[in-house]
Amino acid sequence: MKKIEASMAGTVSQILVSVGEEVKRGQAVAVLESMKMEIPVESDAEGTVKEIHVRAGDFVNEGDVLVTLESL
Repeated sequence: MKKIEASMAGTVSQILVSVGEEVKRGQAVAVLESMKMEIPVESDAEGTVKEIHVRAGDFVNEGDVLVTLESL
């Protein structure tokens, strides 16, 4: 399994995937908002979304797990 983590602290403004969806390398899975900027969080692996650990509006710290992927 592959964990996609927050690249920086911020508020989750959007979740762009759903459980069971196939994700490609480089695909944005969420958007974080920090200091009035929106930062997409991209997957660095391919797989199927197994679990989403956050919701829009949640505050996350750098390194917090946002999404868990199961390998294809």
